[in-house]
Amino acid sequence: MFTFPWHQENGWRADKPGTALFGLPIVPLPIIDIEASGFGARSYPIEVGLVLPDGQAYCSLIQPLDSWTHWDAQAEAVHRVSRELLHTHGRSPREVASQLNQALQGQTVYCDAWYHDYAWLARLFDAAELLQAFRLEDIRKLLSHEQLIRWDQTKAGIIQALGVSRHRASNDARVLQLTLEAVQHPGVAA
Repeated sequence: MFTFPWHQENGWRADKPGTALFGLPIVPLPIIDIEASGFGARSYPIEVGLVLPDGQAYCSLIQPLDSWTHWDAQAEAVHRVSRELLHTHGRSPREVASQLNQALQGQTVYCDAWYHDYAWLARLFDAAELLQAFRLEDIRKLLSHEQLIRWDQTKAGIIQALGVSRHRASNDARVLQLTLEAVQHPGVAA
């Protein structure tokens, strides 16, 4: 079984992420993940999850506009969010976009599916009639070849260690943030 390099059964070690490595603080980066109605030009965001450098998390379902009709049953089988749940518990695109802007104003936030996430964020902000106040970048830009090689195995171990069973945006964002820290700072694992 995989355990976090900085985690012990009796609690967090002093050298967990966010503490010093070679005397310099390790500051996690903001990570975003978006679940969608499916793939393709007519798909739209249904949930956004965000984890900030200080560990605070944000997650919201997004109530679809009436014109957002594309629905892929296979995507629903993965994220397990129904259209009914979105209509009942989702927030308006404007509310979600405003909250993202407030949390991320002027920052760069990272994702693992830039092509899709960029399009879904554009759709969200277009529906909200707001300008996006942050920059979206692909997490792969931060990784060396060696780190990319370790990425999938490290991510799978973190998913197992966290006991993540739901494919949801906030879970995925947290997993991405921890995976990035683990592959970029293996020396912290001493």
